[in-house]
Amino acid sequence: MLDQKLLIELQEYIDLHLNRLAFSKMEESISDELHNIALEDFIKNKRQPAFNKTLFGFIDQKRSTDSDIYKKAGIDRRHFSKIRSNPDYRPGKNTVIALALALELNKKETDKLLSAAGYSLSDSDTFDLVIQFCLEKKIYDIQEVNQALDYFSLKPLAGVIA
Repeated sequence: MLDQKLLIELQEYIDLHLNRLAFSKMEESISDELHNIALEDFIKNKRQPAFNKTLFGFIDQKRSTDSDIYKKAGIDRRHFSKIRSNPDYRPGKNTVIALALALELNKKETDKLLSAAGYSLSDSDTFDLVIQFCLEKKIYDIQEVNQALDYFSLKPLAGVIA
């Protein structure tokens, strides 16, 4: 049997290590909390407006009407209404490009609109290069863009027949 002095040392040893463990867990909890706060701050500071806010900002900026834009983009009224009414709705990349062309956006503005929907134009994709070429040359007519896409045997922009 252990003597009293050894039992007291054992108790102190356990208490010391349990306190370290509790302190370590408390540090982890504080670290996790600080990490979460930093993450929330990062998201709050970096978040850009939703796609539909960006789109309707461009429509207002260009002093156009919704119906002019969705008709020019070859998008039906119900689809456009879904874009307007649901801030979480994310249209397909081709739809976003058709809207950018209908708005006659430049490359930088188109990049902003695409980014708001979670897309980008790549320099390594033929479809994207055709779109970039058309933007640089200010070719905004969707039928002409579709002809350029067809020349490379690529699918036309959604909802629009060349």
